[in-house]
Amino acid sequence: MKNRRKKIKFKPNSKFQSINKQADGSLMVHLKSPPFEGKANAELIKLLSEKFKTPKTNIKIKSGIASRQEIVEIIAN
Repeated sequence: MKNRRKKIKFKPNSKFQSINKQADGSLMVHLKSPPFEGKANAELIKLLSEKFKTPKTNIKIKSGIASRQEIVEIIAN
């Protein structure tokens, strides 16, 4: 198993969902969910689990849980 830490920048309330890799290696994620009551974080974890083909339980927000910039740890097979 491989652990990866990714810097994530996200935009909530977008019209579409997408994940784009930035030049600095971070990911820009557009989310449809609003940034309250954990809805945007739940959508972020779901999208990342689909992209990296790993269960949602293998994705942890390490810092920035209330911010638009977060550090996420992904345990991939």
